[in-house]
Amino acid sequence: MAGEIPDLHAEVRTGTGKGAARQARREGYVPGIVYGGGADPLPININYNTLLKRLKQGRFLSTLFNLKVEGQEDVRVICRNVQRDVVKDLPTHLDLMRLRRTSRINLFIHVDFINHEQAPGLKRGGTLTVVRPEVELEVTAGDIPDHITVDLSGRNIGDVIHISDVELPEGVKPTIDRNFVIANITAPSGLRSADAEEGAEAE
Repeated sequence: MAGEIPDLHAEVRTGTGKGAARQARREGYVPGIVYGGGADPLPININYNTLLKRLKQGRFLSTLFNLKVEGQEDVRVICRNVQRDVVKDLPTHLDLMRLRRTSRINLFIHVDFINHEQAPGLKRGGTLTVVRPEVELEVTAGDIPDHITVDLSGRNIGDVIHISDVELPEGVKPTIDRNFVIANITAPSGLRSADAEEGAEAE
């Protein structure tokens, strides 16, 4: 099921209020708070450079993390808010929410394409054009699929693969109601240009 959940390391922040938060920033940390999950809120500090790197990787607000704080049990969290400096757009504070295994959350899940060799369209030189290499799905925190699978068997040139064509794991559903496109098989460029020429002659 779930792939490796990335670790997020933090330290307990001693002291609360603006003074402690300013002190944390001066020392190269971003202050934050961990809440929810039936436990008391926990003030934390996260290394500024580590957090910035994570933010630049994208999808930070929809990534499940394993929060590691010395002296505390590891806990699964998802970021609910990152406050940023209005001028520099750099992180100044973050809110992390603890998740129970039964919590429902939205995450981006990787799409895996299989049986390329059994797709007539690809054998004829067609190209698999992936529109969504990841799909946002509503999942249960304790049972997150590592990926969803698209079977290309029997697919021909011109075929379009929608989310409804994919068998999703039990309890998993798309966050978007419409039947969106995941991928399609397009004709090779030579075939496309030949078709275009034929069309032009017909006109």
